[in-house]
Amino acid sequence: MLAAMAILYVVRHGRVASNPVDRDNPELGQDGRLQAEAVAAELRARLPTPLPILTSPLLRCRETAAPLCAHWGIEPVIEPRVAEVPGPPASAMPRDEWLRRALSAEWPELVQLAQTLQAGYDGFLIDWRQGVLEAVLARDCDTVIFSHFVPVNVLIGHATRSNRVACFLPDYTSITTFESRDGQFRLIEHGRAMQSRVN
Repeated sequence: MLAAMAILYVVRHGRVASNPVDRDNPELGQDGRLQAEAVAAELRARLPTPLPILTSPLLRCRETAAPLCAHWGIEPVIEPRVAEVPGPPASAMPRDEWLRRALSAEWPELVQLAQTLQAGYDGFLIDWRQGVLEAVLARDCDTVIFSHFVPVNVLIGHATRSNRVACFLPDYTSITTFESRDGQFRLIEHGRAMQSRVN
């Protein structure tokens, strides 16, 4: 019996608006909307037939997925487990500071920091990271997944055995490709890299 295999095309969302309506759940800016159209065209050119689409529930991912969904005439599956990692309460540490420290850390260091910021936040981070992996590894067919900076890194780290929170800097709407086969998870191709750290 042949082992189940899936090719997973993991797309980081487009650039968000500089002055979003909701800073906690920003929409795409004009650049991001153009990026969403461009990545939809790129995926349609690469893939001979429509595939299932999973997307984070956050607005920037749903808006990035929308042009491809429209072109293929399918509804996306909303998958909360591939949403971006939630930071601690702003009263514990401002988000910019938390991101700066998180993206230069390894996962054990980030979990240790989390212990000092909020009761239970360390366990939450561990469960969140495991949830990203479980959501993606459960796919048994080729799928396009619209997600975020840190989940992309969780997947790359799992495939390459890197413990860094940011082992790669995926650019907006870059496509990172993985193969999942019979419990094994392999990085096929990095997406386009950013020139500087995420903000």
